[in-house]
Amino acid sequence: MNHHPHAPHGSTANHPAEPALAALHARLNTSLAPTARAWLDQALDEAADHPGTHGPISVWELRIAEAGRRCGPEHADAARVLLLHAARADPDALARVYRQGTAAERRAVLHALPHLVPGPDALPLVEDALRTNDTRLVAAALGPYAARHLDAHTWRHAVLKCLFTGVPVDVVADLAPRAHADAELARMLGDYARERTAADRPVPEDLQRVLALTEPTAAPAGPCGTSRTSGKES
Repeated sequence: MNHHPHAPHGSTANHPAEPALAALHARLNTSLAPTARAWLDQALDEAADHPGTHGPISVWELRIAEAGRRCGPEHADAARVLLLHAARADPDALARVYRQGTAAERRAVLHALPHLVPGPDALPLVEDALRTNDTRLVAAALGPYAARHLDAHTWRHAVLKCLFTGVPVDVVADLAPRAHADAELARMLGDYARERTAADRPVPEDLQRVLALTEPTAAPAGPCGTSRTSGKES
């Protein structure tokens, strides 16, 4: 049986999360084996019917823990995001799952944030992930939720952490608009590049990409074919 994504109470068909979640569920349905698909359908129904905590732990939290075994590691993130959405997990529930979960379960919570939390209430989870040395958690933390809610100081340091740890800056949601004309980020990147050069260590290629984005005159290609990243260096 093919289920539609389970919408939170009070949501509408125009909720910005719905198209993305519908597409995620459709992709998952085409990838899962029949047994795994049946398990996920049942787990989503349980989460939608019993979203609250019953006893020491809710049934959907148990399903979150099972998702890796039931759906396979490659599909577990998507399954967990759908389960969190079906359960209408609020910031308190998300914090509980994050705090008690494995690294994989924490990643799923971070991926689910833009679909579930409209305001900055879940920022402590993002900030915690950014303090870790787990590059997959750092990458998951820098999605659309962080782009909307992280303050400029924390966001700049998160971009630098990507450069320190080798996380591709492509994972940083809304990198170009947030970096545009950011003189402080440009200064920090320049300092880091000089430190690397002085230590006879290579400067990450991504650093030059981000530095180009900080230029206040950055703009699409003009009539002469010049572009905002056409060889400008700091």
